[in-house]
Amino acid sequence: MNVFYEESGNFKVGSIVSRSDASLQVDTQHGKRAKLKSANVFLEFSSPLADFLPATEKLAADIDLDFLWECSPDDEFGYQDLAADYFGHEPSAVEAAALISRLHGAPMYFYKKGKGRYKKAPQDALQAALAGIERKKREQEQIDGWVGELKAGSLPEAIRSQLMQLLWKPDKNTLEFKAFDQASRELNLPPLRLADKVGGIPSVPDYLMAGFQMEFFPRGVGFGKYAPPSEPPELPVSSARAFSIDDANTTEIDDALSVEDLPNGNKRVGIHIAAPTLGVPLDSDIEKMVLSRLSTAYFPGDKITMLPDDVVQAFTLQEGRDCPAFSLYVEVTPEFEPIAFENRIEKVHIGANLRHAELEQVFNEETLANDPGVDYPFKRELVWLWQFAEALEKRRGKYDPTRPVQHDYNIDVADGIVSITIRKRGAPMDKLVSELMILANSEWGRMLAEADIPAMYRAQSMGKVRMTTRPEPHMGLGVAQYAWSTSPLRRASDFINQRQLASMIRGEKPQFAQGDAMLFAILRDFDATYGGYLSFQDKMEYYWCLKYLQQENITEPTAAVIKEDLVRIDGLPLRLRIPGLPELARGDRIQLSVVKVDLLTQEVELRYIGRLDHVEEDLEDEEG
Repeated sequence: MNVFYEESGNFKVGSIVSRSDASLQVDTQHGKRAKLKSANVFLEFSSPLADFLPATEKLAADIDLDFLWECSPDDEFGYQDLAADYFGHEPSAVEAAALISRLHGAPMYFYKKGKGRYKKAPQDALQAALAGIERKKREQEQIDGWVGELKAGSLPEAIRSQLMQLLWKPDKNTLEFKAFDQASRELNLPPLRLADKVGGIPSVPDYLMAGFQMEFFPRGVGFGKYAPPSEPPELPVSSARAFSIDDANTTEIDDALSVEDLPNGNKRVGIHIAAPTLGVPLDSDIEKMVLSRLSTAYFPGDKITMLPDDVVQAFTLQEGRDCPAFSLYVEVTPEFEPIAFENRIEKVHIGANLRHAELEQVFNEETLANDPGVDYPFKRELVWLWQFAEALEKRRGKYDPTRPVQHDYNIDVADGIVSITIRKRGAPMDKLVSELMILANSEWGRMLAEADIPAMYRAQSMGKVRMTTRPEPHMGLGVAQYAWSTSPLRRASDFINQRQLASMIRGEKPQFAQGDAMLFAILRDFDATYGGYLSFQDKMEYYWCLKYLQQENITEPTAAVIKEDLVRIDGLPLRLRIPGLPELARGDRIQLSVVKVDLLTQEVELRYIGRLDHVEEDLEDEEG
């Protein structure tokens, strides 16, 4: 005798070898001995074992599910009873097995209620399930169609419109993702390669920008509607005549400087910082914008500003205007010793916006050492401030004329053409500005700490830079505290610190008291976002450096060894690892060969050719 039974959700047949009350020993149709529970057996039959399942499956395939559902009772039923009604007679073993197989294989039509017992699905539930099946069928047809187009080298419009989302932040439940993923797997191409193959990546910078905006500007880079800034209050006008020093592309002019002679023979140095907080009320649209964007994002060829242009123009330290400013006045002796500090909130006349390109022609190390007699705007003030800046650098313990030369790189992009220029770091105009900003940030940080007003500080110890709301030393700069306060048009940290400074100067209750959870939250968000912006800037600069290699047909660059297999390419802000380098000393210059540059994946492969010579150059950027 043979049995028809269920095992692991499937129906099988076997020949009985032995049986007990609760179990049977059977030989399966494949010749294996198996033990099964009697409860799993549905029926016994005597027809040939090998013919039973094929006959059952053939008959089950002919049973119309819709008709079977129609003729099923509304109440729970046993399969034998339904088989008798369906076939119109006492069913044979094959007929009974075929019917239960059909019931078992149609869970949308029939719900299993127990061994051999079922209940037909309600009509609305069945219709919904069938509609779902039909929808999935149509969806799969759509997916198959898109896959076909992608494999043929064409990009379906529906996928084109979502391509950046698919590459950077895909929703794996969408049909577009499923089609793109399937095509990628079938073609054995990474998604980015497939996107490029079908013409979806006409511009790598645009591709990189899309990913950046999805992460940090998911609602777009526009500012939307906002209430304009308020008119600043009436302010006293300073007697100082100030000037700023920036590159030609700077629109957010945060800082300016002035020098005045005092009757006692000392000088009064003014460090004047743009004052957007005077026209941006608490909880206003613009403040929410500041706390959302947190910083201006820079990258070669463009930037995404923290504040809208009209707000920037209202508070930027524009040449020829009397501009609202937070001023730190420093009285300095003829020996360049700061002896007194004074804070003012006032209007300052901006006499000039000096620009790097023009100023450096007449104000540089050579003209300072050997005055050619050429006059230029604010020459007297600039020369004296340069001397003061050197004195400040010495006070910080950072003056080292023997230190190897460091360089800054300017990467400009216009119409897809990249130009890279090198400037010696520490040029007089750079050092002049940086030293006075360090002075302002450290002194304002000190004053806030003495007033027990928290602020957003930048600290460095053990080589690690971090943000904190309490004053801590910045070892890299050589100052006891460093509160970012001199770029309120470009950084939320400086904007917040300016609000805290205003309360200190006016003797008012600060916006944030010690231990304020909101200040900690802003600091945390700022630190993460600012780091993300810098990472994107690095990524874009890296891309344009690779583009420059191709554009200038540089096939055999030289490089300086930083450590182990890490080198810096000469003439570029490009650091790379070169696998297989021999043992070389830091500063060794080497010859390389370009094997491959892949702009799409931002990968470059270089091969070591040989050692050239040794250079004394500062290969590490100072953190600060």
